[in-house]
Amino acid sequence: MAKLSLDDHLCFALYAASRAVASAYRPLLTEFGLTYPQYLVLVVLGDEADISVSRLGERLQLDSGTLSPLLKRMESNGLIVRQRSALDERSVHVALTEAGRQLELKVRCVPERLAEMAGPEWMTEADVVRLRDDVNRLTAILRSTEQPVGR
Repeated sequence: MAKLSLDDHLCFALYAASRAVASAYRPLLTEFGLTYPQYLVLVVLGDEADISVSRLGERLQLDSGTLSPLLKRMESNGLIVRQRSALDERSVHVALTEAGRQLELKVRCVPERLAEMAGPEWMTEADVVRLRDDVNRLTAILRSTEQPVGR
C-alpha cells in the first residue's frame, strides 16, 4: 500500500473543513452573542420545539458531559428552559424561551450571510446540498460499522 501524505487523507480534509466552517461562522455568531455549539442548539430547537436532552444530544452528536454545560450556559442566558418530564422524571426536556425563539429567528440568516461573505468563490446551492448529502452518507456508513469497545 502506498504511503499517503497528510493532504491525501480524507480524515484530515474533513477535520480541516470542519474547523474552517466553525471558524467562518464565529464572527457572524459573535454578533448574536453565540458560540457555534449554542447556534446548533438553537437550530435543533427551531425544528423541534420541545425535545429531551438525550434526543438533543443524539441530534447534535454530543455526549452529556459536553451538552450539559452548554445547556446550563444557555439557560443562564435566558435562551432555554430545562424541565423534568411529568411522565418520566428521569427525562429532562429542553425548550426555547421567548428570548430564545426571537434569537433563533434572527440567526436563520447566518448561512446566507456566510455565503455572501465568501463571494463568488462560494459553492452553488446545488454544490452545498450534494456535499452535505455525501458527508451525511459517509457519516451514516461509518456509524453503521462502529464496533462496541472490547470486541
